[in-house]
Amino acid sequence: MILGQRGLRVLHRGIIEGRRASGNMMKYLLMGTSSNFGNMFSMAAASVFLPFLPMLPTQILLNNFLYDIAQVTIPTDHVDRSYVSRPQRWDMRLIRDFMIFIGPVSSLFDFLTFYVLLRVFHATEAMFHTGWFVESLATQTLVLFVIRTMGSPLASRPSRALTLTTLAIVAVGIALPATPLGPLLGFTVPPLTYFAFLVPATLVYLGLVELVKRRVWKG
Repeated sequence: MILGQRGLRVLHRGIIEGRRASGNMMKYLLMGTSSNFGNMFSMAAASVFLPFLPMLPTQILLNNFLYDIAQVTIPTDHVDRSYVSRPQRWDMRLIRDFMIFIGPVSSLFDFLTFYVLLRVFHATEAMFHTGWFVESLATQTLVLFVIRTMGSPLASRPSRALTLTTLAIVAVGIALPATPLGPLLGFTVPPLTYFAFLVPATLVYLGLVELVKRRVWKG
């Protein structure tokens, strides 16, 4: 190894940057495995009792595309000082537990959304697709604010870039059905009362994920 500067401080900075990159990569893995497992389970269960597809193929691809865009700025995010202050080992147990315990929490709120759409709003096929698309995108994207830190999400602030992209993607998902592209993609404009359900349900979901996250990390 050849040092381009005098002193060993450059090595220290390199080690910290490597741990920071590892921490942000772990956020991506935890978010992806838990959300994908939950969505897979929800899709399989909904296909059993619905007389139509729970979400159209183009809508699934669009949901995944927007979801991926929200994660592009994860490398800019801050990492907990407790994480970068000591060496870290690759923890497959943590990834497995996140998938097993947080994935079903996502499915639970999907099922709640299905019930509300069918029983309260008597949703048509297009309304069901729209409602689940918006709920799925909002919950699996906003949950990054909870998963990104081992501590309280209120005490650890995300980077500005991550905050902007995440909120922007949720806004796009909510506004998309009202645009000219909405009908072409099989969407319809949901009633405002649907958002009266969606907002508190999403907040409760994030709170429940925070509780499960703390139990998983302590375990």
